[in-house]
Amino acid sequence: MSELATKTEHSVSKKIKKLKGNNQSSLWWMYLPSLVIVFLFIVYPFFNGVQLSFTNWNGFSQDYDWVGIEQYKRLFSDPTTWLVVKNTLLYGIGSTILQNVIGLLYALLLNQSIKFKAITRTVIYLPVIISPLIMGYIWYFFFAFQGGALNDALQFFGFEKINALGNPELNTWIIVFVNTYQYVGVAMIIYLAGLQSISKDYYEAAQIDGATALQQFKNITIPLLMPSITINMVINIIGGLKLFDVIVALTGGGPGNASQSMSTFMYDLYFKRQDAGYAATQGVFMAIIILILSLSALVYFKRKEVEA
Repeated sequence: MSELATKTEHSVSKKIKKLKGNNQSSLWWMYLPSLVIVFLFIVYPFFNGVQLSFTNWNGFSQDYDWVGIEQYKRLFSDPTTWLVVKNTLLYGIGSTILQNVIGLLYALLLNQSIKFKAITRTVIYLPVIISPLIMGYIWYFFFAFQGGALNDALQFFGFEKINALGNPELNTWIIVFVNTYQYVGVAMIIYLAGLQSISKDYYEAAQIDGATALQQFKNITIPLLMPSITINMVINIIGGLKLFDVIVALTGGGPGNASQSMSTFMYDLYFKRQDAGYAATQGVFMAIIILILSLSALVYFKRKEVEA
């Protein structure tokens, strides 16, 4: 009987392994459509852009010349490059810091027992569903020099009008503010989910030991919230560094190139200046910056994560 049972068990085990193998192979076939889409719309265009970055293509002609690294020499010697890189870093890092700080504060508030919690959460998240271009135009009519709500209010109280969107020292920070306002709801939702996953037992034990609210936040909330911080940091850095729509709506990159990001500068190079080869070079440079900063943030914050 024992020999028969062993053979039966062995036979059943082989059938189970065979079924698992078949399921795994069928899963690979299910991945294929997604891989094809990623290759066609992400991988191929990227490498095609890298190829174009070594040419002098104008974006329309069928003919162009291979110029090697001349476009990259031009990029590093172009003062506009460093201006738009500075602006891009401001939009990416500035928006990331503000979205995470304000989003965490919102999440901490909404994690408490307060009235109208659902309505408050909806109001904070609502701007996310609006198109960034539309959001930019909404705020444009607030900051506009002629007929803007801000200047109407200033004149009503006896102050002079200000050209906020035409001032290079102000318009970049206005863009950061609008981007933060629109997407802070995403950070809030992720932090709220993270806070609600932390067991209350940790806080109860800390209270018994006499820990203050600040000590609980520093030693319990932040370490256990680190996975949410990682997600928010990476998402916000990538989103801020490739900012485009809001800039187009608010300033168009002006005055001059004062508020250009790398995305809007590439657009101008391609469509307005018919300099597609140089635009591709800027695109490759932007992709490298985004890759370095997002991976650095991912690795850094992943190392900070602890097991709950």
